[in-house]
Amino acid sequence: MAPVSSAKPVAPPLVAANLNRKVFQGLVREALDQLPAEFLPYLDNVEILVEDWAPLSLLKEMEVPDDEDLYGVYLGTPLTERSHDSLQLPDRIVLYQCSLEEDFPDADDLRREIATTVLHEIAHHFGIDENRLEELGWG
Repeated sequence: MAPVSSAKPVAPPLVAANLNRKVFQGLVREALDQLPAEFLPYLDNVEILVEDWAPLSLLKEMEVPDDEDLYGVYLGTPLTERSHDSLQLPDRIVLYQCSLEEDFPDADDLRREIATTVLHEIAHHFGIDENRLEELGWG
């Protein structure tokens, strides 16, 4: 008879492809948890959503080349362009799960890219454009 181990069972490694939505959303939450606390009040009116793929109409509108995928998008009015007395619907950040999983099949790479994409889209909420994000290495 084999000895019984008292060690805790080890969770199976995260496999990136085809994660269920709750696990994927958990990785998004991990990325959000990395944000400095002082940024959080500015995200009160931002909804973070996960969808499978970007709609073709959005890809065309954003002029995304056919051989590229969109990992996320910020839909709203950046803080730098708002008047402070106007009521606004929540801004939205949408992450595209299938695009991310397809291009990042390794779990660690996927986790990093989700964090990068979340930060990239939040930067748009703060008024940082694509050119500046490229300069900062977050393009």
